[in-house]
Formats: sequence, structure tokens, C-alpha cells
Amino acid sequence: MADHIDGHIARRIRVVILDVDGVLTDNGVYLGTGQGGERIELKRFHIMDGLGIKMLQWAGLRVVMVSGRESAATTLRAEELGVECRQAPAGYKYTLATAVLAESGADWAELAVLGDDLPDLAILCRAGLPVAVANAAAEVRAEATFVTERAGGVGAVREFAEALLQARGQWARLVAAYQQSREEGREVQDYVDWD
Repeated sequence: MADHIDGHIARRIRVVILDVDGVLTDNGVYLGTGQGGERIELKRFHIMDGLGIKMLQWAGLRVVMVSGRESAATTLRAEELGVECRQAPAGYKYTLATAVLAESGADWAELAVLGDDLPDLAILCRAGLPVAVANAAAEVRAEATFVTERAGGVGAVREFAEALLQARGQWARLVAAYQQSREEGREVQDYVDWD
């Protein structure tokens, strides 16, 4: 397992699939009911991961959140980030991943997957860039070519995004564009042209 992402592999990536529970969250779920008896589910997401996701998008990558369970909290976070979200009850992520690839006109070698647990194995073992968070199951870490130092839900997605974009030679340019966009009140895309 490498301590960095190979540049050749990184430049092939067109699609990034992020697991949700255990990758974008710390695996904790708060369940309860409201006064009217409606179900309430809360999850904790790491803000730095959100900016990492936006950087991936600004670099021209398609980013999709894929979850093995349906959750309004997951849908809300995806909407907030402007990211696609696919949810499959009972953890059937392979079907979701194959649909995303077909829609993208991409193949498995052009896919990066960041996962943490057994439901991710079906897509991790086929991905061109299989990545695990630091606290992933042993079987997931064994399939990964890159493992983050950070655990899921505490900045692992941001760490992965930075490593991938550095390997692609895009990170420094995106950071500069982000800073300039904040100084001038414009969109990051106004400052980057990858053609």
C-alpha cells in the first residue's frame, strides 16, 4: 500500500464515489421522534470534507455520494454540497456504481471509491483507485491502494481529495483559485480552465 496516490492512476480518474456512513460521517446515527411522532435522524458531517468535495468538483470530477441505507440527513447534506446522492437499501452499492459509470461513459479504471466497511467491497475491488479510511475494516484496507491517516467523519474525505488532486497536479491551482474567488466574490470556476 502506497503512502501517496500514483499520478498516472490519479489522472485517469473521472468519477469519485464516496460512501456516507463511516466515511463522510463517524458512523454515528442519532435516532428519535418529533412531537408529532415523525422520525428524526441526525448525522455529523465534517465541514472540511465538504470543501474537499467541492475541490474535486471544481477539478472536473463527477462526485457521487453512495449509501447502503436511505437517510434524509444524507440527502440534505448532498443537496447542500450540490452533489449527487444515490441510496440503496440493504447495501446494494454495486448496482448504483454501475449505473453511475454508465451515465458517465466511464469504466471501472476511471473510478475512485472511498469506503470503510464490507458493503463497499463489491465496488472497491473493481475500482481503478480503491481507497479506505484509516479506521476501515481490515478487508477494506486490504483492497485499498491508498489508506487515509484520518478516520471517517473527521476529515478523511478532505485528505483523500487533497492527495488525489495533488497527484493530478491540480491542488495548488485550485487553492489559488479558491483564495482569489473569496477575495473578489466570484465563483472558483471563473479562475480555473483545465483545457
